[in-house]
Amino acid sequence: MEYLPVIVLIISFVALLSIGTPVAWSIAISSVLTMLVSIPALPAFTTVSQRMGTGLDSFALLAIPFFVLSGQLMNKGGIAHRLIAFAKTLVGSLPGGLALINVIGAMLMGAIAGSAMASASAMGSILGPEMEKEGYSREFGAAVNITSSTTGLIIPPSNVLIVYSLASGGVSIAALFLAGYIPGILTGLLLMLVASFWAKKKKYKLGERSSLRQVFKTFIDAVPSLFLLVVVIGGIVSGIFTATEASAIAVLYTMVLGFMYKEINFKNLPEILLESSVTTAIVMLLIGASMSMSWVMSYENIPQDISSALLSASDNKIVILLIINLLLLFVGIFMDMTPAVLIFTPIFLPVVTKLGMDPIQFGIIMVLNLCIGLCTPPVGSVLFVGVGVAKTTIQKVIRPLLPLFLAMIFALFLVTFFPELTLWLPRLFDL
Repeated sequence: MEYLPVIVLIISFVALLSIGTPVAWSIAISSVLTMLVSIPALPAFTTVSQRMGTGLDSFALLAIPFFVLSGQLMNKGGIAHRLIAFAKTLVGSLPGGLALINVIGAMLMGAIAGSAMASASAMGSILGPEMEKEGYSREFGAAVNITSSTTGLIIPPSNVLIVYSLASGGVSIAALFLAGYIPGILTGLLLMLVASFWAKKKKYKLGERSSLRQVFKTFIDAVPSLFLLVVVIGGIVSGIFTATEASAIAVLYTMVLGFMYKEINFKNLPEILLESSVTTAIVMLLIGASMSMSWVMSYENIPQDISSALLSASDNKIVILLIINLLLLFVGIFMDMTPAVLIFTPIFLPVVTKLGMDPIQFGIIMVLNLCIGLCTPPVGSVLFVGVGVAKTTIQKVIRPLLPLFLAMIFALFLVTFFPELTLWLPRLFDL
């Protein structure tokens, strides 16, 4: 193994991040510097730019801008209010009722919008003030909102799972979508359990029990929004359309829904399209830069060397899986989710497949790991959104966050060592 390219890659990438260089540029520049170790300057620059372009030349990636746009339409279209009202009638009277509403609302909103930050922003701004009125601490409300918002990245439709499909060499997107349901719901239930225990310990106020009539009314209001999941996932699983075609249908459906609810009109469409374009541009730049780094690492045989080192370190499957999980948790602290998936999938996937793990299961493990990273400083985007919406500080939120972190790590442990949690649904649908 040649150590110089690895040293240049790591040191340049960390140095660029530490001086505040945007992640995408840090990835691209460190890729070029690594190539300069092996080949002359002109071919190095040409190769990296070419790999950035070809990395984006994928039909599956068309789903990302469409899902981003449908998420923006959902966020502006009054969906969050209806989902929260429905969740409130279900669990509002239980200990920590408003916290449980936050978790269920975030699971539904995240699954429909496909964005953890959109979910954190919507749930925090709507439920945060209400939780404070009922006596909940601002920091506890923020902690619940931050952690629960990430469940929508596991529950489909999920842009990150589409990215993993690309990085893994074509794992079925339909199978990944189905595989995400049970782990996502399991994580949400564990967060609800911890939130309920914490609320009971702090003696937060209980809400009023809803009548069956109220439950039915809020459910009917929420049905059009929830039906999007049936249309998108049902269409993909049944083979009526691909994930990319499903994303376009999701845009059409959410736009019609927004106009029907009278929350969206032609005047605010340009703003929604502009926000979606900005988000898409950022994501695509990250993907292009990450694909170039992934190719550079492959050129320098870094994934093969790391794979050999891991497999020679121990022949115990449990030990290797624990090492990989710890490394991914560490990576998630310092790197955004999309580049992390694209860069580390080619490194760790060959290792776990040699251990007999299904690539579908590993995809969910990787995303769940990186979801925890979104809630941790210094790069935790969802953490910053949640804290900003709640108008508090990271230092104050850390204490109520810790037990919720433990719940997410326990969910990760279960998903890692019990394959049926991820594989049962794909097998049931013969995927």
